[in-house]
Amino acid sequence: MLLAVKKFLFENAGIKQTIIKNTFWLTLAETISRFLRLILIIYIARILGAAEYGKLAFALAFVSLFIVFSDLGISSLTTRELSQDQEKEKEFPSIISLKFVLGIAAFILTAAGSFFITHDPGIRKIIWILAFFIIFDSFATLFYAFLRARQKMEYEAWARMIYALLFTVFGFFIIYKFPSIQNLSFGYLLSSLISLMGLLLFFHFRIFRIKFSFDKNVWKKFLILSWPLAIAGISSTIYSQIDSVMMGHWGYIVQTGWYNAAYRVIGALLIPGTMIALSFTPVLNIAYKETKERLSKVYRGFMETMILFSVPILAGGIILAPKIINWVFDVSYSPAVLALQILLGTVVVSYLLYPLGAILLTFNFQKNAFWITVAGGVINIFLNLMLIPRFDLYGAALATLITYIILLGLMFIFVDRCIHIRWLDFRGLLNFSGMILAGLTMCFVLKSSVIYNLHAVFAVLVGTGVYLFAFFIYKGLSDRILLKAPKHGKQN
Repeated sequence: MLLAVKKFLFENAGIKQTIIKNTFWLTLAETISRFLRLILIIYIARILGAAEYGKLAFALAFVSLFIVFSDLGISSLTTRELSQDQEKEKEFPSIISLKFVLGIAAFILTAAGSFFITHDPGIRKIIWILAFFIIFDSFATLFYAFLRARQKMEYEAWARMIYALLFTVFGFFIIYKFPSIQNLSFGYLLSSLISLMGLLLFFHFRIFRIKFSFDKNVWKKFLILSWPLAIAGISSTIYSQIDSVMMGHWGYIVQTGWYNAAYRVIGALLIPGTMIALSFTPVLNIAYKETKERLSKVYRGFMETMILFSVPILAGGIILAPKIINWVFDVSYSPAVLALQILLGTVVVSYLLYPLGAILLTFNFQKNAFWITVAGGVINIFLNLMLIPRFDLYGAALATLITYIILLGLMFIFVDRCIHIRWLDFRGLLNFSGMILAGLTMCFVLKSSVIYNLHAVFAVLVGTGVYLFAFFIYKGLSDRILLKAPKHGKQN
């Protein structure tokens, strides 16, 4: 049994087994990495306070805007090109050199921009340190891309989990012994450097010999092919980071700390959606090669699963937001409650965007649809300029929510016009109605003083149990309706 499990998790024996194996490893790595980082961020925010945490969040957001230029979609393109033709691995040394040059250019842009974004020399120094930290992280993604091309995600998973553990241990130690954002930034940098060096040594001796080659033709090819991914990446980075940069630049440092506290909770709530997407996407690609009916069934199942998970997050999250913020952080972060309640809407939208993005990728429409992401970036900048000066962190939250809603509408329109796959039939409508009714039932229970006065964890557990119990009751009733009206239950 042990040998069979080992073979299943560490060897590629077939298409379906390889997909399941890779999904397992990526899911495991993503879950552990996000969980450890979340715990560390919560500890940092509690120890440093909103003002210092706001400075760190501002610096990280600003660096992220420029470090996107260190990749420009090269890593994703590397996976695609090398997986399609293993002979192209001979181009990898040139890709490494291109990535190295892009990293240097990104650091120069970041360092130059730091003189315009803040007059605080302390924050500027932190920006420089964090720029190196994120560049090292970005450089590591290129080697992960190579491993993905070879379908060896288990190596990537182990590397990411070890890095996450190292990153967390360094972070906790520094905040406990030498609590300051500058020391923490050096800790980030050191953990990233050690992790990268270990990855490079393993890669060089076990996977592929690392060397530099400056082939201009390879550079030109990859830069031309990657420009849609680059623009989409820049746009998505803008509407995820520009609000914190704007608030920090305008002097809303404490508000930036509160806002990012709420955002960290949102990040944790997005983890289940990411895991579901990782599981459904390979199945969607397999169904695409079979029949349209099979593809439609998988797509509808993908969408219904996302709605099933997002409804209780929105309904329960709005009611329990004060308890969650006070428990995860402390009462000094209570202004983040309203921002969290607003941002919970983005969780629902994000969950719905996963299947839409996956179906577009399956049909190879990503180049056509990337303009939607560009539009999102432009809209978000405009909304932040309008709303942050009037409502500070709540304006930033509203700008993010409105942007996501517009993106969702545009994606639905694009998918409907280009792919013509219905995601909601009569059965799906009944299930959706059951989810809404179950969510309302959960809200009613959570609002009762007996349940609301419980500890936040127990309140969440009770709410989840009530939601699932109510949904399965409604689903049982809807199944009876379908039995009585079989014609309406047929899939189109």
